Amino acid sequence: MNVENRTIFEGDNLHILRGIDTESVDLIYLDPPFNSNRNYSAPIGSEAAGAAFKDTWTLSDVDNAWHGEIAEREPALYQAIHASEVTHGKGMKSYLIMIAVRMLEMKRVLKETGSIYLHCDQTASHYLKMLMDSIWGKSNFLNEIIWCYRDIGSRTTQYFKKKHDTLLAYSKSHSWTHNAQRGEIAESTRKRYQKYFDKNNQITYAALRESNPGVFAKLKGIPEDLNEVWLDVKRGAQLPDWWTDISPLKSGFNESTGYPTQKPVALLHRIIQTSSNERDIVLDPFCGCATTCVAAEQLRRQWIGIDISPRAIQLVRTRLEKEVSFFGQVISRDDIPKRSGKLPNYRTHKHTLYGQQEGLCKGCGEHFPFKNFTVDHITPRVKGGTDHEENLQLLCNYCNSLKGTGTQAELIVTLKEQGML
Repeated sequence: MNVENRTIFEGDNLHILRGIDTESVDLIYLDPPFNSNRNYSAPIGSEAAGAAFKDTWTLSDVDNAWHGEIAEREPALYQAIHASEVTHGKGMKSYLIMIAVRMLEMKRVLKETGSIYLHCDQTASHYLKMLMDSIWGKSNFLNEIIWCYRDIGSRTTQYFKKKHDTLLAYSKSHSWTHNAQRGEIAESTRKRYQKYFDKNNQITYAALRESNPGVFAKLKGIPEDLNEVWLDVKRGAQLPDWWTDISPLKSGFNESTGYPTQKPVALLHRIIQTSSNERDIVLDPFCGCATTCVAAEQLRRQWIGIDISPRAIQLVRTRLEKEVSFFGQVISRDDIPKRSGKLPNYRTHKHTLYGQQEGLCKGCGEHFPFKNFTVDHITPRVKGGTDHEENLQLLCNYCNSLKGTGTQAELIVTLKEQGML
């Protein structure tokens, strides 16, 4: 692993992800912008004061080359993203491109035994599910977890109140870490045996035999060591995929920083405890106010955080001191790590042109997969055209052969004569 434990990066997470070694991380949790069409900022005077981000997306927010990168590496994924433009609009397409190009790097850095949790809401969850299926594979889908919560919120009478977030969980392979989590025992069971619980809210086999021999006599599979726990308040049934026992943060909560969209530590505890073990490496590429970093530290995991805001670094240090009593070194970096091996050529003229043209041929105007395009000189080199990007375009194979060494204007005339325009 080429990044040390307790490192937080300030910068564009795409560049930093591309610098992290392949298959070096055990668990990824990300809580990216939700495409909510809102702007967020932390209130003045809060620990996160100065932290802000825009959650509105247009094609101008997306690097043109990202279109081509995705279309070349994952054609099916790009088709899914393109479909979102048809059903929802260019804003959703732009948002999904931003997520997808980063998600491809997350898949690379995650170990074969690792898993990933994507936090989202109803704004884009169905589009993101399609995106995740395309990248991680539908057979590696683990759960759609519904985190339900109550707060004051909207008083609308036009529809049901929207009071849940969604966590999409995927593994990288068919072998992953899963430590089953349990809720508390049923209230009826608790009341029935209330007087037998010790100070740790447990009942051992020995205590049960002494206090309730009738129940003890009916037990099967009694262990040799009767000091083993028979019933524990916190060891009820395994948790389902809908969580109602974790409250959202409100101003005034001890762990609240004032950071917009901050999630509770308890939520991250559950995810980290379920899908990693002590000393495993946890990565949060949108770490914001550092909740993942704090939870990982509390649970003896290694962690790496990335955020574009310079406030994130100070928030990590402040929260670790306040909530974990950790006063050791937190490494802050604004450079890009150097990963092992040779980096692929992420950006070519063809990638950029594919984005600029939105996958449409400059001749016939039809949409084609990346592989069906050829880079063409608008003004042919035999007629003085240069190799600069301004003189380049993408044509489908048919239009490229039709144009030959002619000019773009001549191609358009020919296409019109053939009734294609």
